[in-house]
Amino acid sequence: MHIAPYDNQNKPIVDSNNECVPLNYFNIVKLKKGEAFEYQVPGYETCIVPATGTVDVEVEGVSFATVGNRTVDVWDGEPEGVYVPVGAKVTFSCVTDTTEVFIAGAAYDKVLEPFDVRAADIDFVQYGSDDTKTHRKIKHILGSAYHDRVGRLLVSELYTVGQGGWSGFPSHKHDTDNLPHETRHDETYNFRFKPNHGSGVQMLQRVDNEPGDAYHIVDGSTICLDAGYHPCAVLPGYEMYYFTILGGLSQRSLKQFFQPTHAYQVETIPGIKDMVAKFK
Repeated sequence: MHIAPYDNQNKPIVDSNNECVPLNYFNIVKLKKGEAFEYQVPGYETCIVPATGTVDVEVEGVSFATVGNRTVDVWDGEPEGVYVPVGAKVTFSCVTDTTEVFIAGAAYDKVLEPFDVRAADIDFVQYGSDDTKTHRKIKHILGSAYHDRVGRLLVSELYTVGQGGWSGFPSHKHDTDNLPHETRHDETYNFRFKPNHGSGVQMLQRVDNEPGDAYHIVDGSTICLDAGYHPCAVLPGYEMYYFTILGGLSQRSLKQFFQPTHAYQVETIPGIKDMVAKFK
């Protein structure tokens, strides 16, 4: 499902119990200096990640100061975040001129402890190549380093390296709990382009070797993925970023099932096995 960019007025773009991706939650909050935002999401653990600007965060009396260091856009520095336990009351306030904050969430039933993730803690993975048109970088905010401190939520930022090319290839899916071959993880993306008049395409192929759907994605597009193989691409001459939310049904570690027609290309793309191993 494609949700075109719109002024959400700080209300969830993907609310709890969403029909398409019930395991995910997503909001974008925009504030000016001195403004604050408060929220609680029963049944969901969340993560606050400033896209730009800086916020002070308080989670049930625990404070995390000056979270976020980017000013111009999501290419301007490294991400930071705060993990918020299930149902906790949160307040964050803008301490820069403006801020745009992503709130990612996943359904979960246990209450854990809050913590912050700073730029120095981000787990980086770079894989693919210019030759294979698959060169990209992943910045894991809630990645494998926090496997024992988070329930079902995985949060990352993905960047194309260079201009143009594919991401999420070889095509894969994760819509069925069929361990050890595949896990059910709902997934939500929010896209940005550089320059921001760039655009791309999100494919969604439900059945191997049968025609699927394609969505024209632009700066600010949100994609919700419930089932199917789902590579995406950016136009030549543009860079692409997408904020990624994964929520598992029965476990946190993601197990991707590669599309049988294209699975052999796992052996042709440098570093892809390291990328797969990081989604834990």
